Amino acid sequence: MVYITDFYLFLSSVVLISMSGVLMPGPLFAVTIEKAAKHKTAGVLIALGHGVVEFPLMFLIYFVLSQFAVPDTVQVGVGVVGGLLMMFLGVQAFRNRHKAAEEHVGSNRDSLFAGIWTTAANAGFILWWLTIGTALVLNAEIFGLLGFSVFAGIHWSCDFLWLSAVAFLIFKSRRFWTERVHQGITFFCVAVFVGFGAYFFGSAVWQAASMLL
Repeated sequence: MVYITDFYLFLSSVVLISMSGVLMPGPLFAVTIEKAAKHKTAGVLIALGHGVVEFPLMFLIYFVLSQFAVPDTVQVGVGVVGGLLMMFLGVQAFRNRHKAAEEHVGSNRDSLFAGIWTTAANAGFILWWLTIGTALVLNAEIFGLLGFSVFAGIHWSCDFLWLSAVAFLIFKSRRFWTERVHQGITFFCVAVFVGFGAYFFGSAVWQAASMLL
């Protein structure tokens, strides 16, 4: 039986994991910095472009998983790989905490299209959805299509709110992105990714052990 509190707890974990992912410097964040120097609404358009690619991918994963009975071994595999990837991302973020995001220069494409091609060409984005994202979708399945739709909307909203805020603040003043702010966000991301990664990994190992007993 599914309780409303379970749904809220699940959504809370989605917000934390999603925000940790979007807060980490990467191609999408870098192109936002580049475009924001000229347009304060660049983040909005880039987030919309990101959604053009991400929403179909999310629903494709959901409908594929809902059409087929996912073997326990596959769920365990996704949990193990996704958990290890999350912990790896956390460790990498800690190791690269003193590195600034690399800016993309020389692009004349508009912000909307930049959000689309930066997302579609990002191998890390695809890998994230095939592992961590798939694990989240498997958890969202128990809440049905409506619950999954809420999950998808909240996940993308994290991208939208963060990229929009960053672009606006950078347009107003680049001084906002100080070293202290960067370090604080990095440590938050490290804690969330390592914590949830360990949880996913541990849950998968526990499920595998239960299957063998």
